[in-house]
Amino acid sequence: MDLKLAVLIDGDNIPSAYVKEMMEEIAKYGNPTIKRIYGDWTKPHLAKWKNMLLENAITPIQQYGYTTGKNATDSAMIIDAMDILYSEKVNGFCLVSSDSDFTRLATRLREAGMQVYGIGEKKTPKPFIVACDKFIYIEILKHASTDSETDSETKKTDTKDSYDKITKKDIQFISQTIEDLADDDGWAFLGDVGSLLQKKQPNFDSRNYGFAKLTPLINSIDDFEIDKRESGNGRFKLVYVRINEKKTKNRSRRK
Repeated sequence: MDLKLAVLIDGDNIPSAYVKEMMEEIAKYGNPTIKRIYGDWTKPHLAKWKNMLLENAITPIQQYGYTTGKNATDSAMIIDAMDILYSEKVNGFCLVSSDSDFTRLATRLREAGMQVYGIGEKKTPKPFIVACDKFIYIEILKHASTDSETDSETKKTDTKDSYDKITKKDIQFISQTIEDLADDDGWAFLGDVGSLLQKKQPNFDSRNYGFAKLTPLINSIDDFEIDKRESGNGRFKLVYVRINEKKTKNRSRRK
């Protein structure tokens, strides 16, 4: 059953250019039954949002800045979130902002049993990221859209220049997670590995590294090996992963 999601967008903090990709991403996790965006709509910098709000059925909430230097938009969004929580109309929230002011809100919603997704730019402070069940960088949504419209050569260049590179720290993180779930032969079901990676680090996403799914990301790293096994009914493959001990030992010898 799809989650019923309340999508609350900090209009002062998110570029309007991402709204189409953002709404498509949110639809993967549930049904956005409430969609609201907060800001002072008398300000010129929010004008770009107007047509996109109509196209995506997002309700604008007017919030005047009562005091210079204070963000009234954040307060309005937090108050609305708590009202929605107590109305019991949804069972999940999507908080769209790069502002750490929503850290406590995300924590409170999860304490109440809500599933919380965060969407924001890569500059988002870590406390807000880890307060969510899953956090998606908005830049990778734009990359995905651009990649689908470009030819293969342009796509290769874009991937090389724009995406994060796999670091030793990333590989160690994945390795430890595989070990946490491995059977006596070292194999772990990749679906379980992906779920645990996200629980440990909500912003872990194969798309950050230019891979649409976790399987090709793992396959690109020599430290791991993959085994595709027939499912019980034979309709699809079950993917298992383990640490490639031969590669690891050879690397250790070279050091």
